[in-house]
Amino acid sequence: MSRPRPVQSGGNINEFVHIPCARLRLEGMLEVPEHATTVVLFAHGSGSGRLSPRNNFVARALRDAGLGTLLIGLLSREEDEMYENRFDIGLLADRLAAAVGWLTGHPAARRMQVGLFGASTGAAAALNVAAKLPADIAAVVSRGGRPDLAGRQNLAKVRAPTLLIVGGADTEVLALNEAAYRELRCRKDLAVVPGATHLFEEPGTLERVAELAAHWFVSEIND
Repeated sequence: MSRPRPVQSGGNINEFVHIPCARLRLEGMLEVPEHATTVVLFAHGSGSGRLSPRNNFVARALRDAGLGTLLIGLLSREEDEMYENRFDIGLLADRLAAAVGWLTGHPAARRMQVGLFGASTGAAAALNVAAKLPADIAAVVSRGGRPDLAGRQNLAKVRAPTLLIVGGADTEVLALNEAAYRELRCRKDLAVVPGATHLFEEPGTLERVAELAAHWFVSEIND
């Protein structure tokens, strides 16, 4: 299958893509503003990551900050129907690594820095990939994620600056993030959004996530 032609407007790129991965082609949306020097790849622990309204909200904020974004689903529709696949970190990380390789070879992004934004179990996959591909990943942000599932050894190997964002009312996940934070040896921060539950549905909380993520990617990658 030939790659779809990108739609360009005033230097911007908006392209629906298919990323080869073993016997699958992962669907994604690549959007790169003019003059962007960084592309953030979104990792979500399900097949609907490309369509996630929360991920899309954060992605728009990142593009407003001058960053490119690539939203993909890491599982096929059939795989996503099996709930345990969403917790198969090895599988998710392999798919994400394939997407990183595809992105770094894309004409619009091959000279750009790559950041990873992980949500839910996608955060563990993102940290797994950052540990295994330290030269390819410039920064990582986790939203309400499960970084603990990356494993202590992988967490200790991460070199990319990493920001963990957790809701203050999401007490169980906050404790897991605090434990994972202690294992990280890279430049790191743990941002707690007061009053937010796991899905950041409270007024203003998702906006705060987007603000924190954009600032992290811009400041850490350009530092």
